[in-house]
Amino acid sequence: MKPPSAAEARSNFDSRHLRRVFDRRAPRWSDTDFLVREVAHRLLERLDYIKLAPTRILDAGCGTGADFPALHARYPQAYVVGADLSLGMARTAAEQGAADGWRRWLRRAPPQGVVQADFGALPLADGALDLVWSNLALHWRQDPHRVIPEWHRVLRTDGLLLFSTFGPDTLRELRAAWAAVDAMPHVIAFTDMHDLGDMMVQSGFGLPVVDMETFTVTYETPAALLRDVRLLGGNPMPERFRGLTGRRRYRALCRALEQQRRPDGVLALTFEFIYGHAWRTPEKTDEQGNAVVRLQDIGGRRSTVI
Repeated sequence: MKPPSAAEARSNFDSRHLRRVFDRRAPRWSDTDFLVREVAHRLLERLDYIKLAPTRILDAGCGTGADFPALHARYPQAYVVGADLSLGMARTAAEQGAADGWRRWLRRAPPQGVVQADFGALPLADGALDLVWSNLALHWRQDPHRVIPEWHRVLRTDGLLLFSTFGPDTLRELRAAWAAVDAMPHVIAFTDMHDLGDMMVQSGFGLPVVDMETFTVTYETPAALLRDVRLLGGNPMPERFRGLTGRRRYRALCRALEQQRRPDGVLALTFEFIYGHAWRTPEKTDEQGNAVVRLQDIGGRRSTVI
């Protein structure tokens, strides 16, 4: 993995723009997050192969808290805390959690909490968590090489990181269509799975596993395709076009999309989903720099192969 260039280090996504976008969409987000729900289901399936009994879980980029019920169902005695940059999303998640509070009280289950926070700069102590879960949120940070070390910091030894994010092929048809209209950046350059694996290793994680799959969603019209793209979130790149799209540019974009219509008559939109998990393994050296090997590590560790 190449280190970020000086230009990349200076340039970051517009977090204020992202907050405004997701604040506006929080009240009706559950009507539009069909892809997020599908990926959450597939991410949960990966836990079927992992032996883990967490008592403290972080949902990093929790949105409206839609993953809380599934995490509670799998780990009923775990305290789940959500963190989201958007105040609107965090408030919605907290309200939904409060509505479910009496059910959790009847089950004598631990409470849950929500905090408005940047999941790349968490207000949590070192080693505070057993599981960091993040579903389709990491791509909203242009500097995952800084976020993943933060997730490593808040995990205890033998804690697990499990995440999903968009890969580079996501929205490739839209990227090509915009390229025929203007030279402005309209689609995020999503991080490659191999780079994410390297980031986990460089952050101190052990036994990283990264894989991917591709979905294709089809549409009858360019308008329907663009509506779903807008619902996924805004364009946070600082170099983005700041004005309204305008009828002329919108029509040009629709014409470019029409040229991609498949022989069966539909328009296709690609989504590449990357899944990753890794363990916070024990430090390999002590404070004096001496190598450390635990007795339980001799003869092999637990299997985390999916």
